[in-house]
Amino acid sequence: MTELLLTLISAALINNFVLHWPLGVDPLLAAERRQVHALGLATTCLMLIVGVLGYGLYHGALVPLELASLKLFVLLPLSVLLITPLLKLLARVFSALPFEGLWPLLLGNAGVLGLTLFNAQEDKGIFYATALSLGAGLGFWLILVLFGDLRQRTLDNDVPLPFRGLPIDLIGAGLIAVAFLGFSGLIKT
Repeated sequence: MTELLLTLISAALINNFVLHWPLGVDPLLAAERRQVHALGLATTCLMLIVGVLGYGLYHGALVPLELASLKLFVLLPLSVLLITPLLKLLARVFSALPFEGLWPLLLGNAGVLGLTLFNAQEDKGIFYATALSLGAGLGFWLILVLFGDLRQRTLDNDVPLPFRGLPIDLIGAGLIAVAFLGFSGLIKT
C-alpha cells in the first residue's frame, strides 16, 4: 500500500508527465482560463481509464498472443475512442464545467499515450498501473492550474513586448519545472 501511495505522489510531483517528461505540453499552452478545471478533470479521468484498460489489454491480450509489437496500434485507438463518451459523461455529471471544445486538446495530449506505453512497458501489476495513471492525471491537473494562474499574472502585469505571449509562457513553464525539482528529494528509495 505504501508503494502505491509513493507511486501516486511520485507521478504527480517528481516524475510529472508535463515537466519531467515533456508530454502533454500542447494542451497546457492551448487551454483557456475558463477550461482549466474541465480539462484537468477530463485528462485525469481519461488517463485513469486508458491507463488501466491499456494495461489490461496489453498484458491480457497482446502479450499472450505474442502481438506485443502492435501495442501502439492498439493503445492509440483505445484512447481516441474513449474521448467522446468520457466528455459526454463528464458534461452530464458536472454540468457547471465547460467541456465543449476539449476534444482536440485531449486528442493531442501525448501524455495519455505516453502513460499507456509506460504502463505496458512496466509489468508491476494493475494496482501500480492504476496509481501511476491517477498520479499522472492529478499531476497534469496541478500543473495546468499553476500554469493558468501564472499566465493570468503575466497578463495582469506589464511584460516587455518581446516576451509577451508564447515566450513568457515558456519561461514560466521552465520556472515551474525548476520549482518542481525541489520535490526530487521527497521520496528516497
